Amino acid sequence: MKQSKYILDEKRMPTSWYNVLPDLPEPLPPPLHPGTKQPLGPEDLAPLFPMELIKQEMSTERYIEIPEELQDIFKLWRPTTLYRAHRLEKALDTPAKIYYKYEGTSPPGSHKPNTAVAQAYYNKKEGIKRITTETGAGQWGSALSFAGALFGLEIKVYMVKVSFYQKPYRKIMMQTWGGTCIPSPSMETNIGRKMLAEDPDCPGSLGLAISEAVEEAVSRDDTHYSLGSVLNHVLLHQTIIGQEAKVMMEDIGDYPDVIVGCVGGGSNAAGLYLPFLKDKLDGTHPDLRIVNVEPASCPTLTKGLYAYDYGDEAGMTPLLKMFTLGHEFMPPPVHAGGLRYHGMAPIITHLHKLGLVEAVAVHQLGTFEAGLTFARNEGIICAPETDHAVRVTIDEALKSKETGEAKTILCGLSGHGHVDMAAYDAYLSGQLEDYEYPVEKIKASLEHLPLNGK
Repeated sequence: MKQSKYILDEKRMPTSWYNVLPDLPEPLPPPLHPGTKQPLGPEDLAPLFPMELIKQEMSTERYIEIPEELQDIFKLWRPTTLYRAHRLEKALDTPAKIYYKYEGTSPPGSHKPNTAVAQAYYNKKEGIKRITTETGAGQWGSALSFAGALFGLEIKVYMVKVSFYQKPYRKIMMQTWGGTCIPSPSMETNIGRKMLAEDPDCPGSLGLAISEAVEEAVSRDDTHYSLGSVLNHVLLHQTIIGQEAKVMMEDIGDYPDVIVGCVGGGSNAAGLYLPFLKDKLDGTHPDLRIVNVEPASCPTLTKGLYAYDYGDEAGMTPLLKMFTLGHEFMPPPVHAGGLRYHGMAPIITHLHKLGLVEAVAVHQLGTFEAGLTFARNEGIICAPETDHAVRVTIDEALKSKETGEAKTILCGLSGHGHVDMAAYDAYLSGQLEDYEYPVEKIKASLEHLPLNGK
């Protein structure tokens, strides 16, 4: 009998997060202060983050222990299941073996609470009462609201306006867990009011929502800011995904030739592949391919510039060396709201620059087509963001069919699409279209980079 589902015993869950920084062949360029443009120190980040997270952001320790209280909370949904996609393989008539690590069984339905719960925990330990944040498709806002409920924290979420109206049930999820969700740009901050005065119909962006959340956080002593992707400590927390997957594949007696994940800021993909990347770096599996998949409408890795840039619209956040489309980039209102971010995580940027990972951009219609193929064979309706990874997983399996090579593919299934049915309805009714962001618009956005685009 074919085995399709692999479950890890709770006793074998990771007890530490894996930090890739000490294993990088070259160090990351340092983040810079937005005002002085000098390298950041821990004290510069203290108005936004608890000191323990700042330490994790800058740590050179390979493994960082997960507090027992967090390990107990993670057991609400972890370890997550690793599946072998036998039905999909048969439908594609491919010799490839397809595995997927499914993060949609967490209470908010995605990988996001892996870091949301950790960030809420460290803020609570430091005496913080409130956290502000942004969210695109609403997965992060939902996850942080869930985490806030666990620790008695007040959560305020600025949700990108186009997604706020596309995905009303995400707002309701946040409210159910006690969070407050408002569309961004809003009238509650200076940057929001400024944008609405310039463009009353502004659809919003993650960069703009970050500006609003940061502006509010720095104005109150009882409030910190929380980010759901991009930063080192966020990717660190997500490595429990890849550590679990690695142990499970060792138990099976298999190892991936290709790892595929969708990227906006990059946390779910990096969380899956960083523990495997260690094997590529130390020469154990030098031929491992890692593919980051982004939307053609927001092509950060494939068309962005490698330069220092702000993480937000207003230029309030630290400068990060990353592939960027420019902090003033205003992406189109595609349904993969969680991937509509102008920049890429510095760690993923660095790995891409060093040639250790790949990147591919795919169109909206093709991703939904792949999502339907997956749902009709494996049963899971994925989030629109996740469908990007599914698209390339299917493409890689079809390449194996052409070459006859029985490749092993590991896909990061970052979340379910149960509250994204409006997007599927738009696709099924023929209302969606592909959108490739014009090169001239990207060039215009990049003209406003700090440090002359260096």
